[in-house]
Amino acid sequence: MAAWLCVGALGFAQQVHAEDATWARRSAERLAQPCEENEAGVAHTLGNAERRQVVDDIFEYTYRVRVGPGSHDSIILHRVVRELWPWSPVRTQKSMFLVHGDVLGFQGAFLSSAASSAVPRNQSIAVFLARRGVDVWGIDLRWVHVPSGTTDFSFMKDWNLGLHARDVGIGLELARGLRSFTGNGNGQMVLLGWSRGAAVSYAYLNAETQAPQNKRHVSGFIPVDMAYSFAPGATPEREAACLSHAVLAQLQSDGKYEGGEIGMRLQALGASAVTHPTESSVLLPGSTNQQAALFFGSATYAFQVPLPIIQGYHWAAGEFNEAGALTGLAWTDERFFFDTLVQAAPYQSIGEQVDTFAMWCGALDVPYDDHLARVKVPVLYVGASGGVGGYGLHGLSRLGSTDVSTHMVPGYGHADLFLATGAKDAVWTPILDWVQRH
Repeated sequence: MAAWLCVGALGFAQQVHAEDATWARRSAERLAQPCEENEAGVAHTLGNAERRQVVDDIFEYTYRVRVGPGSHDSIILHRVVRELWPWSPVRTQKSMFLVHGDVLGFQGAFLSSAASSAVPRNQSIAVFLARRGVDVWGIDLRWVHVPSGTTDFSFMKDWNLGLHARDVGIGLELARGLRSFTGNGNGQMVLLGWSRGAAVSYAYLNAETQAPQNKRHVSGFIPVDMAYSFAPGATPEREAACLSHAVLAQLQSDGKYEGGEIGMRLQALGASAVTHPTESSVLLPGSTNQQAALFFGSATYAFQVPLPIIQGYHWAAGEFNEAGALTGLAWTDERFFFDTLVQAAPYQSIGEQVDTFAMWCGALDVPYDDHLARVKVPVLYVGASGGVGGYGLHGLSRLGSTDVSTHMVPGYGHADLFLATGAKDAVWTPILDWVQRH
C-alpha cells in the first residue's frame, strides 16, 4: 500500500490547500517521495507535479515516476481534468486511463491539438472527455522520453510487452490513489489502449486476472484499432507476422534494441512538410516534402518493414483527384497531421513489437494470453476500416467477457480516429456514451 499512500499524500496537499496555489505547489514538491518497491527492490518514486493550462478550465498535470534503477527507467503520468480553482481538479465519478501506441506518447496521441495552431486546442479526445466529466489519466511508456542523440540502447534490452504492461499497472494504481485522496473515491478505471497500447493493455489485463480482486484496477476495456491475435483463417497475415517476428527477433538477438529511429524520421517528415513543403524530399525521392508526408499518412503500409502485414493499412485516409493522384487528406486537417508527426518520440524499443508479432504469428508460445478467458470486464472495440479494423475482432473472442460491443468507423484511417475533424461525433461520443453506461 506504500505507493497508494505516497501518491495520496501528494493529491491531498493539492486539494486541501488549493486556495493557496503557491503553498500547494510547494507542498506537492515536499511530499514527492519513494513509494512501493518493485520486484527488483527499486522504489517507485513520484516526482514533482507539473501543471499547464490546455484550454479554458481544462488543465494537464504530469508526474514523473521512477520505476527502475536505470536513468531511463521512468514513466510519465498525465492527468487532464477540469479545475475548480488552481491545483484543485473537480471531483468526478467517471475516470479513464489511456495508453498510447507506437511513436506518439500521450500528448501526441490524445492531446495533439494543444501543440498545433491548425485546429482548436480542444480538438483532442482528452479535452473532450474532461469537459464532459471524465477524469482522464494516461501514461508515457519508458521509451517516450529517451533523448535524441542517444547511441547506446542496451538499457532497452528487456523492454517488452510484459514490462510495459507492468508499468501500466503502476500507473493505474497511482492514478487511483490520487483520485482517492482528492475525494473521487477509489473506484476502478476504464482502460483504453490505442494501437500498440491496446496490445500492452491486453497483456496487462491478462496478468491482472492473477491478482486478488481488491488489486484489480480496471472496470472496462476499450481496445482501439488493434489486433491481439489473428483468426486461424488469416493465413497471409499470420505468415507475414511470422516473418516479421523472425527478422526483428534476430535483430534483438544481435543486440539491436531500438526500432530504427522511426520517430526522428517522422519528426523530420512533418517538420519539412510544414517549413519547406515544395522542396524535394530526402526521405522519399521524387516527391516534395508535402507529398511525402501525405503519402506516409495515406499509404502507411508502404513504409512498414520488413513488409506490411495488413494490406492497405494507413494512418489518415487520402483524398484523390479524378486521375487518382493524391491531393490531400479526406478527414484530418493536413497541417494538423504534419504537426502531429513532429510530436513523435525519437526512439522506441522493439521488444513490444517482437512480442506482438509473436502473438499475430500464432505459432509461437508467449505468456501474454494464458489467462485471457478470465478477463470478464465489459469491452468496447473501436476500429477504423482503413486501419486494423476487423482484424481486431478475433482477440475479443478469446476474452471471458460477455458484455462485448464493437464500433467500426467506415472510411477512417488508424489515426483519423483521434485526429479527424469529425472524430468527436464519429468516435469520441460513442466512446463516452459507452463509458457512461458502464
